[in-house]
Amino acid sequence: MKNNAMPISVRTRPIYGVLAIITIMLGIGDNTMAQTKSTAIVKNIVLVHGGLVDGSGWEAVYNVLKKDGYTVTVVQNPTISLADDVAFTKRAIAVQNGPVILVGHSYGGAVITEAGNDPKVAGLVYIAAFALDKGESVASLIKDPPPGAPVRPILPPVDGFLLLDKGKFPASFAGDVSPEKAEFMADSQVPWGVDALGGTISEAAWKAKPTWYLLTTEDRMLPPDAQRLMSKRAGATVVEVKSSHAVYVSHPQAVAHIIEQAARGALVAAKEGATSAAAD
Repeated sequence: MKNNAMPISVRTRPIYGVLAIITIMLGIGDNTMAQTKSTAIVKNIVLVHGGLVDGSGWEAVYNVLKKDGYTVTVVQNPTISLADDVAFTKRAIAVQNGPVILVGHSYGGAVITEAGNDPKVAGLVYIAAFALDKGESVASLIKDPPPGAPVRPILPPVDGFLLLDKGKFPASFAGDVSPEKAEFMADSQVPWGVDALGGTISEAAWKAKPTWYLLTTEDRMLPPDAQRLMSKRAGATVVEVKSSHAVYVSHPQAVAHIIEQAARGALVAAKEGATSAAAD
C-alpha cells in the first residue's frame, strides 16, 4: 500500500515549532489575564447591621453573595456603644483571609466609618447609612431634622435604650416589606443604646477608601436628602433605589449588586488613587 501522507520537510519544522510556542504563549497570556482579573476582585464581605435590628436581616443578601462565590461574615454588633460595635467589627475583619469590603446599614454606617480604617478594608459600602465625618455622631446628625422631614417614631429612652413605636414601625422603617415581615421586625426589635448614637468618629475611613452608597428614595428613617449630602461629601459612587429604610430586606438583589460592584472595583480604584497621588 502507498503511504499518501506528505513528509514534513526540514524547512517546515521550524514553522510548526514557532506556531506551537505562540499557542503556548497565548494560553499563558489568557490564564494570566484570568488570574489577574480574579485577584482584582475582593472576595471577603463583612456586613454590619444598624440599630433596632440584628444580623439576621441580612439573610437574603447573604444568600445572593454566597451563591455568587463570596465569603460573607455577618457581624452581630450589640449596638450598646459605638466603641463596642467597632471592636466587634474589627474582630470580624481580622479573621478574613485577604482584603475586605465592609458594608453598613443605617447606624452600621457609623460603625464602618470608624472600623473601615483597618488596613484590610479595601472599600466601603453604605446602605441607606450614616456616612459620618470626624467628630460627628448619629445623635448630632438627627437632632435637628429639616422642616417637613418624616418624624421618626422613637420612644423615650428606658434605662439608656431606645425602641420604635411598634405600631408605627412598619410605615417608618419597612414600608415596602410584607405586613407579616414588618410586624415581626417590629416585635423583635433590639434595644438601641443611647451611647451608641452619641459615639463620635475619630477618623472617617471614606476619606481614604473607595466608597459606594445605596440611596433609598422612599426612606422615612434617614431622609433621602440627608443621604445625598453624606454620599456626595464622601465622594461615593451612588445608586438610588425606590425603597424604604429596610432595603436590605425588600431589595436584597439591589443591595448585593452594589456590594459586588464594590468588590470588583475597590482594588482598582485604590490603585488608581495611589497612582494619582504619586503623580501629584
